[in-house]
Amino acid sequence: MTHEIDIEAGRLLFARPIVFVKGCVKLADLPPADRAEIAFAGRSNVGKSSLINALTGTKDLARTSNTPGRTQELNIFESESAPLRIVDMPGYGFAEAPKAKVEAWTRLIKQYLTGRPNLRRVYVLIDGRHGPKAVDLTILNLLDKTAVSYQIVLTKADKMLPRDLEGIITATKAAIAKRPAAHPDVIVTSSETRDGMEILRAEIEFLTRS
Repeated sequence: MTHEIDIEAGRLLFARPIVFVKGCVKLADLPPADRAEIAFAGRSNVGKSSLINALTGTKDLARTSNTPGRTQELNIFESESAPLRIVDMPGYGFAEAPKAKVEAWTRLIKQYLTGRPNLRRVYVLIDGRHGPKAVDLTILNLLDKTAVSYQIVLTKADKMLPRDLEGIITATKAAIAKRPAAHPDVIVTSSETRDGMEILRAEIEFLTRS
């Protein structure tokens, strides 16, 4: 359960400027592991960039695109005055991308997940209109195997009727119930309405202290 004091702490954390640092195509390009790091993963066009912009209260911190697979590297964002780093991971499930690129991105993701001791949690974004698909379960399997803590974030909640959304939430919780690295709570969000953002900010703020 997220308490009011945590909500306020999360608001204050994200009221500070967060800036784009660089994009990394290999592990050696990453900044030093000197602060708490959280990452966002999700299949192409699930709304990662839109969520990062909504989370940080900006319009274009993370670039948005309708082209699958645009995020082809680890994009690094940092708070200018708090011990927080955000990593936007390459989208997965990009059927139109060349096989060599898919393999390179997959290799980079695996190296990142196993090579960052300061990685506190991966937020796996799943389209709230559909729930977990086979391609999502593949990344969940990888996170379980690498023992990286992760939490499901349902996106585009504003596109659904409440009764349909409840069904997706129930199915999603059932899908992760026995997964060893999964956080049991599901965060429901909308980048359009900003629903769920205060909860997500509070969760991230807590992780910077752990």
